[in-house]
Amino acid sequence: MTVLGWLQIAIILALVVVAALPLGGYMARLYAGERTFLTPVLGPLERGLYRMAGVDPAREQGALAYTLAMLAFNAAGFALLYAILRLQGVLPLNPLGFSALSPDLAFNTAVSFVTNTNWQSYAGETTMSLFSQMAGLTVQNFLSAATGLALAVALVRAFARSNAPGVGNFFVDMTRSVLYVLLPLAIVTGLAQVWMGVPQTLDATVTATTVEGARQTLAMGPVASQIAIKQLGTNGGGFFNVNAAHPFENPNPLSNALEIWQMLVVSAALVFAFGRLVGDRRQARALVAVVAIILVAGVAVTYWAEAAGTPSLIAAGIDPAGGNMEGKEVRFGLAASALFAAVTTGLSDGAVNAMHGSFTPIGGLVPMFLIQLGEILPGGVGSGLYGLLVMAVIAVFVAGLMVGRTPEYLGKKIEAKEVKMAILAILILPTAILGFSAVAAVLPDALAGLGNAGPHGLSEILYAYSSAAGNNGSAFGGLSANSPWWNTTLGLAMLLGRFAYIVPMMAIAGSLAAKTRLAASSGTFPTHGLLFVGLLVGVILILGGLQFFPALALGPIAEQVQMLAGKTF
Repeated sequence: MTVLGWLQIAIILALVVVAALPLGGYMARLYAGERTFLTPVLGPLERGLYRMAGVDPAREQGALAYTLAMLAFNAAGFALLYAILRLQGVLPLNPLGFSALSPDLAFNTAVSFVTNTNWQSYAGETTMSLFSQMAGLTVQNFLSAATGLALAVALVRAFARSNAPGVGNFFVDMTRSVLYVLLPLAIVTGLAQVWMGVPQTLDATVTATTVEGARQTLAMGPVASQIAIKQLGTNGGGFFNVNAAHPFENPNPLSNALEIWQMLVVSAALVFAFGRLVGDRRQARALVAVVAIILVAGVAVTYWAEAAGTPSLIAAGIDPAGGNMEGKEVRFGLAASALFAAVTTGLSDGAVNAMHGSFTPIGGLVPMFLIQLGEILPGGVGSGLYGLLVMAVIAVFVAGLMVGRTPEYLGKKIEAKEVKMAILAILILPTAILGFSAVAAVLPDALAGLGNAGPHGLSEILYAYSSAAGNNGSAFGGLSANSPWWNTTLGLAMLLGRFAYIVPMMAIAGSLAAKTRLAASSGTFPTHGLLFVGLLVGVILILGGLQFFPALALGPIAEQVQMLAGKTF
């Protein structure tokens, strides 16, 4: 580890905070229904969309109606994307003549992009037509991210309101998320990426002359437009197979810094918007502190593990000062690779600029564990905030048990219903991850896709289902997942991780919205101080450790012990 490496990390994170503060204020005004500087430009378009869809923006929905509207909208999005992928061979903008995707791969891909997971069991440049990339995948990158934003805002309103029958209107929140937040940011950052060298063209290929004088055909396409929203919306699906490690997706250190900034800025801004919407900015600062503590710790451990290198490389005479550069891009280096890995998994992004399976065992454990914590650091766009608030509900419940009082959070009493729904929500991840992994570890059809045996092979299985159920989408590497077993079960894990979590979370929102918001009293446990920050960090880490440590001990931890002992599998 070097001072320069840590300086790179600090500058990027500082730029995120500098941008997230004003963006959070803007988002708070937007979701409060106030006028913004974009209202004169986008207001007529917004109202026109409501008229076309038959939506009354003044009509509020209860938590149940809001949830049903969200489920219906996403079901329609799945059906449309599945149809595009199955009919790709006869649709326009297919200059390379790609055929339709198989039913199981189309199912997996459609579920993946609708759930904001963007797991890819295919190589984009050799599988997807330009039409599929633009009209299918890129559109869902906007809509799945907007869905997450809308759901988070609904939960925040439940805390902010008192005796309220409704939590907002799903179609209004989603439309505003696309028009006023995601689309403007995507246009600006997409143009910046074009300036940095990311292609944006309808030409599917370009021919280049190599240094030996040979001719090479390179895949091209509308890359920048997809990269912009994949990062801003914490989607992560790459235009190319190797994702952000590809020089056309991420050509230089400056574009790499921009992509990390894009991943973090909207999710971080939403936390600041939360503080404004509930009328107490100290609450936002407490959540930011929780996120920063765990995320920076994850970056530090990953950076340390990769900088330490491996005994086998050192024994082979390779300079240990270079660390473990296997699977990493020289143009980014260790610090930027470690930061990218922690951010993309602390979020639900899934883009990668290095291969996580080539990290040291401990270096690979950290990204996996950050996903298993629920991806709330600060998590996916919208989904991170509502996941963090569910954890906060559990934390104040634990605090209430310790002092013998009915717990409160933001003036709302946390009672049996809210705690039961919160526990139900957080059980989704271990059920999906460990349940599917246990079956895959003994099923021949599943094991046929592994690239490695022993602990590393188990890590491949655990990471795949962690990524799917956590709606992350990054891959550990080494697993050939394009088979009926993997496509189907990973798709089911994605659905569980997204929608089985949302339903109890929205039940919490409906229950809290109907309650009276109480003023703080002398007996109220403060949720804006260091004590609460420490309690929430402890709850997050203890829950993650209790649920996943036994499996991790058989995978990356066992592999680390073997590596230090000089043994391989």
